[in-house]
Amino acid sequence: MRLLFIRFSSIGDIVLTSPAIRCAKKQIPGVEIHFLTKASMKDLVIANPYIDQVHYLKDSIADTVAPLQQIGFDYVIDLHHNQRSWRIKKALGVKAFSYQKLSIQKWLLAVTKINWLPKSHVCERYLNTLLNFGVINDGAGLDYFIPSNIRPVYTDLPPKFDQGYTACVIGASYETKKMPIAKWKELFEKTNTPIVIIGDNADAENAEQLASAFPHKIFNACGKYTLSESALLIQHAHKVVSHDTGFLHIAAAFNKPTVTIWGATSPVLQFEAYYASNSMVQRTNAIVPNLSCQPCSKQGGHRCPKGHFKCMMDQDTNIIAQAVNN
Repeated sequence: MRLLFIRFSSIGDIVLTSPAIRCAKKQIPGVEIHFLTKASMKDLVIANPYIDQVHYLKDSIADTVAPLQQIGFDYVIDLHHNQRSWRIKKALGVKAFSYQKLSIQKWLLAVTKINWLPKSHVCERYLNTLLNFGVINDGAGLDYFIPSNIRPVYTDLPPKFDQGYTACVIGASYETKKMPIAKWKELFEKTNTPIVIIGDNADAENAEQLASAFPHKIFNACGKYTLSESALLIQHAHKVVSHDTGFLHIAAAFNKPTVTIWGATSPVLQFEAYYASNSMVQRTNAIVPNLSCQPCSKQGGHRCPKGHFKCMMDQDTNIIAQAVNN
């Protein structure tokens, strides 16, 4: 049997598909697993031993589909479920199973605060696409595989970091999911471990402000490393502090203790850190209590709809620091 899994982006969403990939490979006899994604997401899947072949989305659907038609698939497992994936499924002309995206329910929750979401993490909804194949959740959590040719970038860290450090992910895809730099400074004044700041080029300026304020405590890795190299820094961290973003899920895949700082989104949307069922590591949700406006969006936005941004401005950095220092 040959299966084509589809998930184009983004970092966290692709990492969250890993239990479905692993369980399908291990539980369906003789199955051949193919994965279709964006070329920019290559590092997330290229080293996954449960994927037999990776394919990349091209500028046109026709160019994407042509080589896939030559392979011949028995089924498509659509874990993106948007217009492009629908067009690819239609062109391939084989039976497909799509995950429950629940866009209407998430919109209702964000706009009206009516919660009609079923109580199931998105990982479990991904796995539900495989029920007809007899695949069940093995409870082993997320996977993340770093390519073997990645340089050991943790050797770039100062010697004192060898005794352990906290990785802090200061970026996010939307502004309303990011804690202001002033709050990060407030947090770092209260922490007692070395800090490695993780992020991309968009976070570099903010990271430099923080590193300049705490030159003996912070190593600024923003914009200096590839995705896989940054993941390696996450893997070697003792703890990880992150917004609701992709590196949070990479940290969970490595079974790291995590602190998630929640802003416009919230755990009720079912994208919180997902661990193996037997994991005993500490995980903390840093969320401002009793905010009637939260969540205000299913994935974040560019500005606070209310104008006060209390979900981040009122974050209790004492609670976050305690989780880091313990």
